[in-house]
Amino acid sequence: MPTPATAVVTPVARLAYVLQHFWQAYPSARQVAIGYEPAPAGVTVLVGAGSFFSEKAPYPPAPTWRNWGGQPVPFFFDAAPDAPLLALLPGAATINVDVIAAAFYLLSGWQEYFSPERDWHGRFPYAASVQKLFGFVAVPVVNYYFEVLKTAVEHVLGQPLPPRRWRGAAFAGFITHDIDSLHGGWGTALRGALRRGNPIEAGRTLLGKATGQPAPWNNLEQVQATTASFGAPSTFFMLGSPQPAPNGTANADYSINSALLYRLRQLEANGSETASHASYGTATDTARLQEEIGQYDGTRPNGNRFHYLCWEPRHTPKVVAQTGFRYDSTLGFAEHYGFRNSYCLPFFPFDFEHGQAHTFLEIPLNVMDATLHHPNYLQLQPAEILPALRPMFREIERFGGVATVLWHNDHFDPANTTTGPRQFAEIMGYLRQRGAAFFTGSQIVAELCDL
Repeated sequence: MPTPATAVVTPVARLAYVLQHFWQAYPSARQVAIGYEPAPAGVTVLVGAGSFFSEKAPYPPAPTWRNWGGQPVPFFFDAAPDAPLLALLPGAATINVDVIAAAFYLLSGWQEYFSPERDWHGRFPYAASVQKLFGFVAVPVVNYYFEVLKTAVEHVLGQPLPPRRWRGAAFAGFITHDIDSLHGGWGTALRGALRRGNPIEAGRTLLGKATGQPAPWNNLEQVQATTASFGAPSTFFMLGSPQPAPNGTANADYSINSALLYRLRQLEANGSETASHASYGTATDTARLQEEIGQYDGTRPNGNRFHYLCWEPRHTPKVVAQTGFRYDSTLGFAEHYGFRNSYCLPFFPFDFEHGQAHTFLEIPLNVMDATLHHPNYLQLQPAEILPALRPMFREIERFGGVATVLWHNDHFDPANTTTGPRQFAEIMGYLRQRGAAFFTGSQIVAELCDL
């Protein structure tokens, strides 16, 4: 793999990037000076990264674990592990861990940009991550760093610092559906009918396929209605190409034609959003991706998620930026639910070539249906799914984040009893019971960026 292109990422650039997101999470915090230089009134952060960011190694020294708010939290770049985390003085505060460097390291995706590790799909693998190594994939560590900063700022201000709210709600939900197949499901339906010992249903399935009726997974309207029954809009990520990738990986089994566009416009009229599910191979091919989104008949999608969650850290952010999407929602680990960048709010990916944030918003993916039971992934039993996810959702609620759920349209098939309609209903019921406000991707962008 070639050496990655990068600008010199100075302490000033790291501080600016981290504070950009801290202020987004806690807008009132702009009133207080935060930096590495001691100040008589403000928050001083102890320098702890040394030469790490100039050497461009993917992994830092092991973190120090400190307790914060009842949670063991890994603090990278802890130069004074025996000192108290916070030192509070009249009108000033010192943080004795370099939370700026640690937050930058995780939020920017430094590890995957500089690591050569990739899986068969060209993705940075969960197995190579610090989240896996130190066991904190389901903990939004950057949000804990920000809570330390918040506490220091509150001390300086002498008043509480309110977190961001989502139209009055403590946290948000982003319910998404990647549409890989519209013409499949006949075999699944037939096997399900036979397993249930229902020959009449099996016969109807065979007759339906023979007479050209809509396939079981041609169910966009059903998906929208099911999601809407929980008070949530659907964001449909439509796969942009029916052509297999050069390595044989399947893309869509449908084309984006006038009939499908009409259906999508009807869904949008009822509150849904249509976004791009960029086909396999486009994560490194701007021209192909531009061609795909040109199929939408003048109604360019605002958002994107790459098929198979493909993301080449050294190239894909440029593809997203050059294509002009306002948001992306690819960044989650396929192998495990949680926080790939250790952050539960949307963020702006870091542009390593220019030493600053990109202008598109990343709405990170927290949980995908296939992750929960796929033989290559977690293999959870149906009754284990919601209990496994609750702690992650509680973290998102605590920090006013966004719970991004991916439930493919084929998983709404009643024949799916492992990660199917029942498990989706359990997750949605929990989020609604906890008071989540639900948004489309474009609505999230508007909440955070169009102020």
